[in-house]
Amino acid sequence: MGADPVTVSCDTKFVHLAWHTVEKEIAEARFQMGADPTGRLSREFGVYLDEAGVPLRGTFVISPEGVLLFSEVNFLNVGRNFDELMRKFKAALYVSKKDEGIPSTWNDEGDLTLKPSERMVGKVHEALRNQGEAP
Repeated sequence: MGADPVTVSCDTKFVHLAWHTVEKEIAEARFQMGADPTGRLSREFGVYLDEAGVPLRGTFVISPEGVLLFSEVNFLNVGRNFDELMRKFKAALYVSKKDEGIPSTWNDEGDLTLKPSERMVGKVHEALRNQGEAP
């Protein structure tokens, strides 16, 4: 999809190696893992909890131009869903080239989108229910 995913945690590269070789959930992962043991990057992204000494779980999708396309921050014990992340990633790519709104039911190009306008105010539910017959 033209992306270079990078995961970053406040653990060291040695912990990342252990995850990759032992933890079955990520054993097959083929992406870069960045270490942020000082929490500097986590602080820059506003997800570091100084009083606890740990970061929240943040997901940030940034365009090649350095524009933040979307972000999501979860609390410490809330996992993330890769399928939903990919849906949002595809949606961010799609809307970066179009003047359309992506409803939560959108999954891929060709699915229903909405054209933001004053005519849509208060009528989004109706448009979604009627499969895009915009008012």
